[in-house]
Amino acid sequence: MGSLALEFGSDCRISGKTTLAGRTSSPERPQLIVGNNVEIGWQTTIAVGTRVVIGNNVLIAGNSFLAGYPGHPIDPRQRARNEPDTPDQIGDIILEDDVWLATDVAVLAGVRIGKGTIVTAGSVVFRDLPPGVIATGNPARVVAPITVRD
Repeated sequence: MGSLALEFGSDCRISGKTTLAGRTSSPERPQLIVGNNVEIGWQTTIAVGTRVVIGNNVLIAGNSFLAGYPGHPIDPRQRARNEPDTPDQIGDIILEDDVWLATDVAVLAGVRIGKGTIVTAGSVVFRDLPPGVIATGNPARVVAPITVRD
C-alpha cells in the first residue's frame, strides 16, 4: 500500500495477510530494508514512515505491528478534516540482527531494538531497547539479560 521501496535479502519468509505500507504524504519514498533469513509472521503490519530496517536472522511473530507513522494527526480538528499525520510523528524503526518479536508486539516510530533482544508477546515498544536483553510489557521494559550458551 502506498509508495514503498522494498529491498529483501535471501531466505526471507513473509506469511499471508501481511501488510506492507508506505506513508503516502512523505516527501521522499519510504524504504523497507530487510536482511537475510528473516521471518515475518501472519497478519503483521509494517507501516513505513521514512525507513524500516530489519536486520539478519530476525523473527517477527504473527499479528505484530511496526508503526513508523500513525496515519492521523494528534490534533482532533486536523483529524476531523482528514489531514495527514505531522512530520514530528514519523520515525525510523531499526531491528538489529537476531531480534525476536513475539506475537502481538507493537513497535512505534523512532525505536531501535538492539542485537539479539527478545520482546515478549503483547508488548508495546516506544523507546529504544539495548542489545541482548528480554523486554516485556506496556511500555516494554528490560527484565533480564540474555545468556547465550555455546
